[in-house]
Amino acid sequence: MPKLNYKIIFHLMGLLLLFNGGFMLISALVSFITKDGVALQITASGLLALFAGMLLMFMTKDHKKEIKKREGYIVVTFGWLFMSLSGMLPYLVTDAIPSVTDAFFETISGYTTTGATILTDIESLPKGILFWRSTTHWIGGMGIIVLAIAILPLLGIGGMQLFAAEAPGPSADKLHPRITDTAKRLWLIYFGFTAAETIALKLAGMSFFDAINHAMSTLSTGGFSTKNASVAYWNDTPLIQYIIIFFMLLAGMNFVLSYFAFKGKVQKIIKDDEFKLYMTFVFGFTLITALVVYFRADVSVSTIDHPMVLGAGESAFRHGLFQVLAVITTTGFVTADFTMWTPFLTVIFFGLMFLGGSAGSTSGGIKVVRHLLTIRNAFIEFKRTLHPNAILPVRYNTRSVDRTIIFNILAFFILYMLSWIVGASVLGALGLDFVTALGGAASALGNVGPAFGDLSPVDSYNSLPGAGKWWLAFLMLIGRLELFTVLILLTPFFWRNR
Repeated sequence: MPKLNYKIIFHLMGLLLLFNGGFMLISALVSFITKDGVALQITASGLLALFAGMLLMFMTKDHKKEIKKREGYIVVTFGWLFMSLSGMLPYLVTDAIPSVTDAFFETISGYTTTGATILTDIESLPKGILFWRSTTHWIGGMGIIVLAIAILPLLGIGGMQLFAAEAPGPSADKLHPRITDTAKRLWLIYFGFTAAETIALKLAGMSFFDAINHAMSTLSTGGFSTKNASVAYWNDTPLIQYIIIFFMLLAGMNFVLSYFAFKGKVQKIIKDDEFKLYMTFVFGFTLITALVVYFRADVSVSTIDHPMVLGAGESAFRHGLFQVLAVITTTGFVTADFTMWTPFLTVIFFGLMFLGGSAGSTSGGIKVVRHLLTIRNAFIEFKRTLHPNAILPVRYNTRSVDRTIIFNILAFFILYMLSWIVGASVLGALGLDFVTALGGAASALGNVGPAFGDLSPVDSYNSLPGAGKWWLAFLMLIGRLELFTVLILLTPFFWRNR
């Protein structure tokens, strides 16, 4: 095995720092416009990130312009770490989050679009910091690596290996033969949806600042809000919540399908197996939740801030649909404390944390297509016990799925469940109670945000011990990067040169 091309790895780390610094300067501009008093500090953070990025790129400018699969995995994993470490700067220099542990937790929660927060009074933060917080979501949503791929041709570097390591889910669909054009189209759709939601929320009654922050959090399926009560702050404005519901639904879909919709290829969407199961999950669990909430739970008590405004039936449906989507798509916004909606629904929502959105979406979790293919493979195995000599392929969108993909998915399931069990065990060893440990590990690994016990939708992660925050940060990272991308770096054979 050839030696690693370390120069190109550090060169790309420098490029990512440039991106981070540029986005920090945008946040500094917001801070300047809103006169929140921290514009200079955020500007200094951005300039420091830019300087570090330029220095790294200058020191490695004579790199060999070739990136292979091993370098791709390293760039993706360490790219997220570099972004998170540099992304702490605005929190630290403004004293918004003075603790390094807390600042790193908040930052990696942003980039991994988990949405778990250690903050207890969000509304007291300067607007420039709140904007930066949402920006970390927006960058991480589609993936800073995909963004980098769009300009790598300018450096004479191909980006296929990076896309393979970063693109969410097992889907191999491409919008265009050239991977750089694929990245550009994905970002164009992503940006367009963000702009559309911002306008819709502003027209529905949000301030422009709240609208753009919530749009960035929605399309990234992140969940950071500018309000302590999250989206429950607008429980007296159902239209705002329905707009967020619509865009959460879009964000949890495969972005390739959104591209097909813009091209008028609606049949491709309707016939897509994963899309059909995704919609079945959403509306099936919404129906169950809404009925239980209507007949058994008191929504007016379990909502965080405002009472119902359009009657019990509409309120039960809206809160049920919102929270089911928020958990399935791993967005993590909150309109009500769903842990108070009877023990039955608590179990349902715990299970939804392991579902995830569609492959090719910004959602975390296991992904719907993996569940679909696992179920179909299980039924094939039933048939194979009766007909051992029959050729029974697993099909997806009428095409036969290669057995190696099925093996990969089964391995992913096993690794995911082992990671959750180990993750929860470590939290238990750190002193967390049974429910909090299980929920916290599941939420971090699935990039959901709210959990159970002491980490419920109305609580923050501030009460965790320092070691617990670092451990959950690790779970967020491996969950966001689909396990294999990070965990393969922990194997000894990955680093052998021969």
